[in-house]
Amino acid sequence: MPKIFTSCLLVFALSVSATITHAQEKDLLTQIKEIAPEAKGVVGVSILGLESGDTLNYNGNSRLVLHSVMKFPIAMTVLNLVDKGKYKLDQKVKVSKKDMLSKNMYSPLRDKYPDGTEISLSELLSYMVSQSDNTACDFLLSKIGGPAVVEAYIQSLGIKGIAINASESEMAAAWEVQYTNWSKPAAMVHLLDILYHDKALSKTSNDFLLKVMTETTTGPKRIKGLLPADAVVAHKTGTSPTNSEGLSPATNDVGIITLPNGKHLAIAIFVCNSTADETTRELVIAKIAKAAWDVYGR
Repeated sequence: MPKIFTSCLLVFALSVSATITHAQEKDLLTQIKEIAPEAKGVVGVSILGLESGDTLNYNGNSRLVLHSVMKFPIAMTVLNLVDKGKYKLDQKVKVSKKDMLSKNMYSPLRDKYPDGTEISLSELLSYMVSQSDNTACDFLLSKIGGPAVVEAYIQSLGIKGIAINASESEMAAAWEVQYTNWSKPAAMVHLLDILYHDKALSKTSNDFLLKVMTETTTGPKRIKGLLPADAVVAHKTGTSPTNSEGLSPATNDVGIITLPNGKHLAIAIFVCNSTADETTRELVIAKIAKAAWDVYGR
């Protein structure tokens, strides 16, 4: 059995604000604790009512493998540079054939333009966020100066619980590298809160990012899996490969749910080092999201 890295150490932190009733608190925490073992791994959950300030954490301060969820903070970093005037959303950038990642990595952009293309920055961001395109991710990450630039920007927002040290291609090249990119679920919810309340980016950039997150096509059976078909969710998924021993370091989904009562919920659900199959891992995320929807949407 591979090592369980320190990024997946359990730190149980169960907390709820006083705005929801004690019975609701107890019910939701009980549900999460009953659902989590199905993952056969470490489940981390953080929830924040974006209007009420209600908070709930289950392993919310554990360091859990990030994977493509990192494309959300990368997008925020790129858009911050747009706001500073370094780039423009409508400017064209050249993505050459040599920039296209190998066939064993997910990239709709490469599949459509195998010999390269000239594309607007806004389209490239959309590929990276909405379709979780790895070529777009690594191209943008390189263009802005690498992972350290993203970490510095996120830390400048007062967030310390997110670490980005490797690109998608670097993670694909060596199994253990994926563990160097991690996040505490509570830190990711903090970043979602900053996005929702326009605390960092311009309104134009904020609206653009929420739009492409709402258009996400990956992970339809995760946060959105058991919600009504018309539920609006602006989210970003993250998915690791599964090794020969059946270990999946990351099956994640984080985002902002528009509730039936008109309020909004920031939620991060990470399933780390799981030996359950993909259907089960995704259903764990869907069940927890539905339980939160039922409690906070009243």
